[in-house]
Amino acid sequence: MHDSHHRELIRNGENLTAQTSLLEQELLRLQELTRTHHYIAALAGIDPLLAGHPEDRDVLYLAALNLRHLNRVPDALELLRRLEQQHPRYSRLHEERGHCYVALRDAPRAIEAFRRGVNLNQALPDSWQMLHGLYRMTGDQHNAAIAAEHIAVLQKLPLPVIQAGSMFSDGELTSAESVVRAYLLQHGDHVEAMRLLARIGIQRDMLDDAERLLESVLTLAPDYGAARADYAGVLYKRQKYLQARQETDTLLQLEPGNRDYLKLYAAACVGLGRYESIIRLYRQMLAEGAATGTETADLRLWLADLLKTVGRQPEAIQEYHAAIAALPDSGEAWWSLANLKTYRFAEDEIARMRILEATPATSLVDRYHLCFALGKALEDQALYEESSAFYERGNALKHAEIRHLPQITETHARLSKQVCTKQFFAARQEWGVADPDPIFILGLPRSGSTLIEQILASHPQVEGTQELADVQRIVTELRGRGTDLDNPRYPGVLTELTVDEFTRFGERYMADTRIYRQTPRPFFIDKMPNNFRDIGLIHLMLPNAKIIDARREPMACCFGNLKQLFSSGQEFSYNINDIARYYRTYLEIMRHWNVALPGRILTVHHEDLVDELEGSVRRILDFCGLPFEPACLEFHKSPRNVRTASSEQVRQPISREGIDQWRNFEPWLASLRAALGDAVTSYRD
Repeated sequence: MHDSHHRELIRNGENLTAQTSLLEQELLRLQELTRTHHYIAALAGIDPLLAGHPEDRDVLYLAALNLRHLNRVPDALELLRRLEQQHPRYSRLHEERGHCYVALRDAPRAIEAFRRGVNLNQALPDSWQMLHGLYRMTGDQHNAAIAAEHIAVLQKLPLPVIQAGSMFSDGELTSAESVVRAYLLQHGDHVEAMRLLARIGIQRDMLDDAERLLESVLTLAPDYGAARADYAGVLYKRQKYLQARQETDTLLQLEPGNRDYLKLYAAACVGLGRYESIIRLYRQMLAEGAATGTETADLRLWLADLLKTVGRQPEAIQEYHAAIAALPDSGEAWWSLANLKTYRFAEDEIARMRILEATPATSLVDRYHLCFALGKALEDQALYEESSAFYERGNALKHAEIRHLPQITETHARLSKQVCTKQFFAARQEWGVADPDPIFILGLPRSGSTLIEQILASHPQVEGTQELADVQRIVTELRGRGTDLDNPRYPGVLTELTVDEFTRFGERYMADTRIYRQTPRPFFIDKMPNNFRDIGLIHLMLPNAKIIDARREPMACCFGNLKQLFSSGQEFSYNINDIARYYRTYLEIMRHWNVALPGRILTVHHEDLVDELEGSVRRILDFCGLPFEPACLEFHKSPRNVRTASSEQVRQPISREGIDQWRNFEPWLASLRAALGDAVTSYRD
């Protein structure tokens, strides 16, 4: 990337600095009193803040700091205990606890506290200095040398970069960004500052900016392993799995046994569908022993997910249980069991989940995983009212941490209808690449798309791959860096593109998806559901691709989404109004595509597929130009890998069991029916 490009990112990147609140102003005043050693006056000002904000992180921390300086160490430790209940990953609370134990002349506890602090946040110079002294005092020369190395590294960094790094580690992204961006604007390229800005971008899901910044870092410092690992991680998040694996190959050539690099390598290989080799790798890493209970739980979870994908459910269940044994409060492990859809929890397991969910110290992420797991467990016991309450609570918690903007999809649909008319397509007939290989299955999640995929992939001429990100990657490129949500560059830019450009996009799609095709079968499936928004682009670059719209009755489909906790994305699915708006927008744009591209799309209603399997299968195969194949009726016997939430369901014979499951919750879904409006009856139009 050119210097001017990454400097533009530094100048123009999003900065979310807000106006200083009254509480923040008062904290600044009290921090200044503390800095100038006016501890009694500072504490007098903190007491009313504690009464009004008993859980505020900065108020509790400042109170504990002043109490220690006034030699009220037991009171300080009590406040730090309260602080840890609310903010266990705040590094400075552990640093302050270390200072308290130093005051009490308790070296072992002081060491443990400082170590916990630097494990969370390595940019704590005071903690490293204290650890260096304490280790030397206790005769631990090995750890004293490690602390000295960290001190030396920090001494080479500019103070603003250290401060920004510390803020970043404690979750203060806005403050960290302000400090590091100001430093870069004043001092120019600095690889550690640029890497930090990229890491802030990763946390904010600004992956395009992060990728470009890290490319610049590696241009300046190609041997910077940590930056290359960050870069591989960004490539993985952007579903550029082949590039991510190539970067991890480079890292592992330098450090073959580095477990963090091995985990990145494994994730990239899983993205490429290389499951069996990574199952062996995870088992090997577990046999070698993990550093912590958390690492053991992670490896067990990842291994279980792969075993589920390849259809080895009993082994997967065993590994999920092993993950819970290693980390009992892992909400993700409990939810993973529920997400098998076929697992039934024992009473003692439900009781354990209830206790964990109600425990104040349980993290937000673990809590909403537990809520969804309890919703499924209680649904299976026909305790629908309580199940509904847990689903509602889980959705509320998840919705609170995301940034879904329904108007983005709605604006896109409106503009697509204006741009992608029947006349627009008629003027561009036979553009793009003629390859007939791709079969796109799209629509909403939980609409029966995995069932259609399993049926088609049971045909000897069709290969099932996964939800491929390649169309969405082209969309991101066409969208550009514009931030005007009311007037985005895409889809309007489609009118400016030439036949050669659409041909290049089609060729790129075919080349980039080749890595996912592991058999010589002539056709392959791309099951990314959100591609329904971009059928115009798909048609222009791949005019002979088949497009299947997997559609499900709206109440069943929307409720299916509301009780599903997705591993990533699908942010519209955690709120009744959001999912209803999304479904209505989906119907609106699909009606348009069917008018603008008549005969181009096959709509398959899930209920019809369940009620008339053979007739529906013949219709799907005819549309794809494929001869009838009896194996498609016995799709549940296919040994293929399935990565979606429906993996265990499509390994069973077809059943009407799930068609009307939502009716068990009908008393609590009146607001969903109202939000869907006429979509409840018009979805078949």
